[in-house]
Amino acid sequence: MADKKSGIDQSLIRDLANILNDTDLTEIEVEQDDLRIRVSRNGTPMMMPQQMAGYAYQAPAAPAAAPAAAAAPAAPAGRDLSNAVTAPMVGTVYLSPAPGARAFVEVGQMVKEGQTLLIIEAMKTMNQIPSPKSGKVVEIVIDDSSPVEYGEPLVIIE
Repeated sequence: MADKKSGIDQSLIRDLANILNDTDLTEIEVEQDDLRIRVSRNGTPMMMPQQMAGYAYQAPAAPAAAPAAAAAPAAPAGRDLSNAVTAPMVGTVYLSPAPGARAFVEVGQMVKEGQTLLIIEAMKTMNQIPSPKSGKVVEIVIDDSSPVEYGEPLVIIE
């Protein structure tokens, strides 16, 4: 039901906020005709594409609603992915905050829970991916500027 004063559908805003909570996204934007609604979480400011000039941007595939039991991509033979941090969304992975800048993490580095491991660009929004636990980075599975699918292994922390 639209608010008569502003013409904005409050239930749509609530639904978008619920999508943010359900998917762990930091921002979502919907545009229809001349109406544009953006809902975002408070948090650490993210770098926008203009700030990351030099990266070759690829439009990520539109993320489909992934079923809760979606299977992760097959792991290469012999690789233990039990400690892997997986992609929470579809997008493009960036290992550093800007082209030519030092990577967020390197193999052999100790990380703390909550420390940024990398960025996934999804729908032109830069989403910092935090470490779910403290430990040692033993492998970075994905390459810089690579497309990534939901559930795909990114970094292995032991």
